[in-house]
Amino acid sequence: MRGRGGSRTTRKSACRKRTASLATAAVYSYNPDKNPSSYAICTTGRTAPGVPMDKNSSPKADKSPQTSPEPPSTTFIQLDGKSPVPSQFRTPGTFTITRLQSPAGLPDRITKLSPVPALLVSISLKSLPSSSYQVWTADKLIDTSVVHPFRSNVIDFDSQPRCWAGSAFDYVHYSVPRKGLDDIAEDLGFGRVFDYRLVVLEDDLVVAQITKSILPFLGRSDALSVLALDQFSLILGAHLIQQYGVFQKSARPSNGGLAPWQKRRASELLHENMHGRIRLSEIAHECGLSVSHFARSFKTSFGISTHRWLIQHRIEHAKQLMSQTTMSLIDIAIRSGFNDQAAFTRTFHQLAGVSPGRWRRLHMSRNFRA
Repeated sequence: MRGRGGSRTTRKSACRKRTASLATAAVYSYNPDKNPSSYAICTTGRTAPGVPMDKNSSPKADKSPQTSPEPPSTTFIQLDGKSPVPSQFRTPGTFTITRLQSPAGLPDRITKLSPVPALLVSISLKSLPSSSYQVWTADKLIDTSVVHPFRSNVIDFDSQPRCWAGSAFDYVHYSVPRKGLDDIAEDLGFGRVFDYRLVVLEDDLVVAQITKSILPFLGRSDALSVLALDQFSLILGAHLIQQYGVFQKSARPSNGGLAPWQKRRASELLHENMHGRIRLSEIAHECGLSVSHFARSFKTSFGISTHRWLIQHRIEHAKQLMSQTTMSLIDIAIRSGFNDQAAFTRTFHQLAGVSPGRWRRLHMSRNFRA
């Protein structure tokens, strides 16, 4: 990589450690938008993307600007080994996480496409023999070896990546738009990112850790909210920039927090949207900041991410309802921004150490004795 000075190396090392430690906190989410599933596809965050493509479709990326940003999404695709597999796989023009499983491999290689400039980050969850795995970029076959679990590929969609797996596989694919990466790089003070290093079967501990932290939420009914996915995309994006970005120059990022009026406005918006359906970009816009600048400043001011703040606020709101009303737990769960009582109970126990019912009984018992 070019233009990498000593100060950047130190900063990058520190950021990688913070990224790994923040990974688990970024994926707490308990109120999804429920979308219909289609055959072997389970999608959350938005309707299922058009995975199958017409074989006559052009493999060139469509770089026309989009009029409105799409929300991020997660998809769990389980191939049955019998149905035909499309030769092309097109992702939406937004940050997406796709888990793709197959018990029998692929009959032929598939081409991966994005309608916008983006990076494809792929990580294998299980081993593949070297004879059953091939990757092409720009029509060139890349030398590969045995695929070990949690090894990563980072490939620019502009190179029209193609892959083939001849035996059972289980992969998680991240589609990361370059526009969002550019915004993060600017706010981190790295300057312009000219390119990203191509890596195949990289032993990237940070990508492995954040993938392990998000796996339990893929394909579940109480999946990730868009706010959690926004936060997750910032963590992954910051790591990709620091680890694989090719820069011209570096600058010193600002460490300041939010102004008092920005803290008030952000808190108001999060309080008004306890279900987590508001986007980070909307809150950042209200505060007059870019998304990554806002996320970093919010963390500096409050000590936690926006999503973690929202989860804690939901629990405090639920405690108020349990102590001051006779509402049922399911009604309290819904009013506190949770999708169902099971998600509410799980989250409450994680933060309070006891179930909501037990907390309520203990609180009522103390009030009675008082």
